Amino acid sequence: MNIQKLYLKPNVVVEPLINQWYAWSHIISPATAARNITGRHIPIMESYIQTPDIHAAAVQNPKMLGGPFIDYQGKHVDEIRDLLEKTKLSQANMLVLSDAIQKLDEMLRAEARGFSLEPLYARIPEVLRGFVELVYDLNNNPSFRIIEPLLYQSTYYDRSMQSIVLHLTHSDDRPFILSTPRLESASGLQIDLPFEHQGVDELFKMKQVPQTFDYITNILGIEEKNCDLFSSFFTDEQPQQYKRYDGNGLRWRYFGHACILVETSDVSILLDPVLSYTYESDISRYTYEDLPDVIDYVMITHNHIDHILFETILQLRHKIKHVIVPRNGSGNLQDPSLKLLLQNIGFTNVIELDEMEQIPIQNGLIMGLPFLGEHADLNIRTKTAYFVRIGKHSLVFAADSCNIEPHLYYHLHEIVGDVDVLFLGMECDGAPLTWLYGPLMTQSVERKMDQSRRLAGSNYERGIDIVNTFNCKEVYVYAMGQEPWLNYVMSIKYSEQSNPIVASNKLIKDCQQRNLTAERLFGEKEILMP
Repeated sequence: MNIQKLYLKPNVVVEPLINQWYAWSHIISPATAARNITGRHIPIMESYIQTPDIHAAAVQNPKMLGGPFIDYQGKHVDEIRDLLEKTKLSQANMLVLSDAIQKLDEMLRAEARGFSLEPLYARIPEVLRGFVELVYDLNNNPSFRIIEPLLYQSTYYDRSMQSIVLHLTHSDDRPFILSTPRLESASGLQIDLPFEHQGVDELFKMKQVPQTFDYITNILGIEEKNCDLFSSFFTDEQPQQYKRYDGNGLRWRYFGHACILVETSDVSILLDPVLSYTYESDISRYTYEDLPDVIDYVMITHNHIDHILFETILQLRHKIKHVIVPRNGSGNLQDPSLKLLLQNIGFTNVIELDEMEQIPIQNGLIMGLPFLGEHADLNIRTKTAYFVRIGKHSLVFAADSCNIEPHLYYHLHEIVGDVDVLFLGMECDGAPLTWLYGPLMTQSVERKMDQSRRLAGSNYERGIDIVNTFNCKEVYVYAMGQEPWLNYVMSIKYSEQSNPIVASNKLIKDCQQRNLTAERLFGEKEILMP
């Protein structure tokens, strides 16, 4: 028996997988998962099997970053072929579900003409019967509402497809993850267990609280043949201890991209957690080691992978008191519920916050603000900006909000007043509609239409209008995806001539000329507010 107590090394990467693909919200929620299997995963694997050399060339081309190309340098074709066949067998019910969604949408477009939808219930594909409600909007356009909680209780949500892969990292160099399935590796250990498993929390507690090797191998069910590799992920070296903020004011720290930690002596708030691991680097940064032992509130602005990263949030689950997410429940295919999703992967403390709703906190409040834009004009409710008031300080975390309707902010200013600190994303180019939502769509989209509907934040004109309306004292451009440890989910490479850089430079210069504090955040930043 090994009774020595060990810590999990701070540079152990944890990749959550579903059927060997990197887990993000659209492949966890059952209906969107089915559409991504048929509209993304299978076509990518079939393409790689047919033309591996084209994929190998594409991933070397910076202009192709984030494209549907498998990054295995043209190798491992047989393994991809095996995974494709396994997918068709193990996910057969999901293929049927995806086809049923396609056929239901086609039937409604062909047959629903404004008259009663009741006769059409009998024509819903059998596998969807009882899982959808047929509806019209006020102009008689037909659609359907997915009864998402039922799908999670059905065979379409299969926890046995979930696993985590552990491996060590020593740099920011990780390939783009969304278009490449994970194959077995000599340096990585795949542990087949659902995300909600207690062992996940016990493993990540060991970053700060030591435990015996026997204890963690038993709770995770590690086979003896894998114990040597598994043991390489642990150390007897005690990690640095976190020093909680105990001042009389407020401290905020920037962790990269849209991740901000706000602390007082009474409360801690973490927004859009996407964190770097700890290793030697030329870029100074905060990591998991720079988080408090208890996080009172984790706040998610919207349901995009760079704002809710399951690789990060699963590692924090054991220390989070509450997760705040935008209110949803619409049942729209393109808008799965974050509350349902988190509850089904083991979170028991999820709070939905609607627009203009408030949550009281010690010496302040958290309020949800409307979030327009950045979703390619789709009807999506799972998005909110946040207004935080603590003492005399007011902060707005606008994430990727795009100021397409300035009057919104005029109305908000009348309610919340002037804002001390604004955090605003200005990735004002954005990917086209189909880059993220293409697999969910049942009809092809014209290229011009696709290019006109972008996942884009505010440009200079729209951003400076928010600054002016709120009479901001400090302005921080963030959520730009520039930190290299985000390359595996962001695939963004800017130059000084890139539109988001030009636009944010102009906004910062404009603010500074008016003696406002303004900066584009990168790496790490700490500000103390008295």
